[in-house]
Amino acid sequence: MATGIPDKSNKKQRLTLAAVLLAEKPIFRQAMGFSMVTSLLVLSPMLFMLEVYGRVVNSQSATTLLWLLVCLLGVYVLMEVLEMLRGRLLQHAGWRIDAVLRERLHDAVYSVSLRHDSASIQPFNDLRTLREFIASPAAAAAIEAPSSLFFLLLVSLISPWLGLVALIGAMAQVMIGMSTERKTMPALTEANQAAIEAQSYANGVLRNAQALSAMGMKQHIYQRWIARQRKFLSLQAGASDVAGNNAATSKFIQTMQGSLILGISCWLALKGMLLGGGGLMIVASTLGGRVLTPLVQLVAHWRMVVNARDAYRRLDHFISMTPETLEHMPLPAPQGRLSVEGVAAGAPGSSELIIRGISFALEPGENLMIIGPSAAGKTTLARLLMGVWSPASGHVRLDGADLHAWNKEALGPHLGYLPQTVELFDGTLAENIARFGDIDMDKVRAATELVGLSELVASLPQGLSTRIGEEGAIFSGGERQRVGLARAMYGNPNFVLLDEPNASLDDVGEEALMKTLMALKARQCTTVVITLRTTLLPAADKILLLRDGRIASFGPRDEVLAALRQANMMRPSPSAPAGRIPQVAGGTA
Repeated sequence: MATGIPDKSNKKQRLTLAAVLLAEKPIFRQAMGFSMVTSLLVLSPMLFMLEVYGRVVNSQSATTLLWLLVCLLGVYVLMEVLEMLRGRLLQHAGWRIDAVLRERLHDAVYSVSLRHDSASIQPFNDLRTLREFIASPAAAAAIEAPSSLFFLLLVSLISPWLGLVALIGAMAQVMIGMSTERKTMPALTEANQAAIEAQSYANGVLRNAQALSAMGMKQHIYQRWIARQRKFLSLQAGASDVAGNNAATSKFIQTMQGSLILGISCWLALKGMLLGGGGLMIVASTLGGRVLTPLVQLVAHWRMVVNARDAYRRLDHFISMTPETLEHMPLPAPQGRLSVEGVAAGAPGSSELIIRGISFALEPGENLMIIGPSAAGKTTLARLLMGVWSPASGHVRLDGADLHAWNKEALGPHLGYLPQTVELFDGTLAENIARFGDIDMDKVRAATELVGLSELVASLPQGLSTRIGEEGAIFSGGERQRVGLARAMYGNPNFVLLDEPNASLDDVGEEALMKTLMALKARQCTTVVITLRTTLLPAADKILLLRDGRIASFGPRDEVLAALRQANMMRPSPSAPAGRIPQVAGGTA
């Protein structure tokens, strides 16, 4: 199986949110065409009324009335069909945009999570907001807005004075919209941010509900959450009041304008300044009302417009700030030759270095034990060795290739990693061990036997097919750690890193772990183990002592231990738990 490194000559074209939306321009044009036709068909009741008064009443023809009713019914059916088609087109456009951005956002959020140990799912919420807006009445009103200009032109052709009145009404609606924007935008934007913070806080509380309940912290935490919630609700209520008042004013202007145009057109007809009589008066009144309809709908749904705009801005910023994945050239499977060359690194986003000047090398099949006091940089080094974090300077190479730049999807099956905190996922035990890929039951059984899980599997009601619940809820801490170890062993990886693998293990688990390390050495798997206990040292070929982010000692196990004893650097601590590495130069190893 080949792995890969980025091929900079074959980089994908940069994806932007604007480009994704513009790609749906043909669909938006079709929807706009349907809207124009629908806007014209809305005038059919007015034409029906004119025909009834002008033709049916005068001719006393029931047949004419019947056919007019049939035609009107056909128009209504056509309008409904066009409305449905427009809705489906916009919904389809939203789905297509979601499909294009979904994977890009997943990769970006995943990348941010790797760099910061946590990430917000807000980009997915913003994408949902944008998708729902595209198929919403607010978007339909925006698409219908050009029809206002068409109706305004028709009213002006009937009479410039009526056109002026309709224009004044339209300008009043625009001013109401601008007022709504000015008065509600800051409050709604702040309310949206407060809602995001309140939701994030609530999620954190739920993740730690057991600890909060046990220590009687629930009420104090509730008060903090309700303060955030009240801030969000207060801001949203204030903005909603303004938007509601403006929407009522907008509706009033629309209602009044139809009657006002009817009255003015009647006055113009009395003065002989309007040809066509009563028929054109009704036409002008109807068209005047239609000029304002899309604008009134936009004002009524203004909060949805603001939410969509804020979502667009956040999403566009997030996409622009997260680099895209490069295409990769295939590379052969690694053999496990590890080389660390002058590496310095800190937490992502921080300029403060945690480790500095780290250099060492391992040959395939060697076992390295990393020891050192707390906060020496052991976990940071582990993340660098797994390619999870990138170094600020220097290189971590596996078989001569930069480890951080390798395609993780291709390289992952050849690596095994057990982090300090073992995360299991809802699914069967076999799915978790097989890393939720294609399950090879022979490899799953081999991994469980290698780490001594056979008895645990046999005790489960459905064996490897047992669902383990969210975060492996059916297992104890030690059992979860051994399941995580089995996952790391799945597929016979060539390079394995275990970060404190015996932290939650009992004596039986420690014995199984020692056998696992010996088995890995026997099949020439390069292994790095971070440990605080002496029980695993017999399996080590080399020891690396970290202190203050630098290598204090590195070399063959016996030479390093002898040198530490000679220099009197290892002092037994009476209070140290049994089995732990004693004090090393003032800190716990």
